[in-house]
Amino acid sequence: MENYKNRVNILLVEDNLANVELTREAFERCVTPVRMEVMHNGMDALHYLRNVPDSLPDMILLDLNLPHWNGISFLKEIKSDHTLKRIPVIVLTTSSAEKDVTESYNLHANCYIVKPIDIDHFFEKIKHLEVFWFDTVLLPTRA
Repeated sequence: MENYKNRVNILLVEDNLANVELTREAFERCVTPVRMEVMHNGMDALHYLRNVPDSLPDMILLDLNLPHWNGISFLKEIKSDHTLKRIPVIVLTTSSAEKDVTESYNLHANCYIVKPIDIDHFFEKIKHLEVFWFDTVLLPTRA
């Protein structure tokens, strides 16, 4: 297994630039080094994943409210793709709607986190994400 005390590669699919910067800052506060690629919509993210098969991310952080092709459509597509389906997908979104939560899990999202409005709570959630996903569980070996 890959030692994730080294660097973790994350694909962030997020269209809001302020949220991108906030997420970057939150991961900079973590112990585990993170390299983050950012795509601003589902179509670009899918294109990216299908064109970098030798360096797939260890994890995808996915907003649901995206332009052109929403997060649910993106999730459905990657979880039906033999090469991409094992990448853990953490839905990180403002929606707490039961429909979105249920649909995400029905499409095999690995986790669903509602973005807190308060910046300190957001940093705390990212820290918990780090502890669980990078220190506690084993992630699949990189492709």
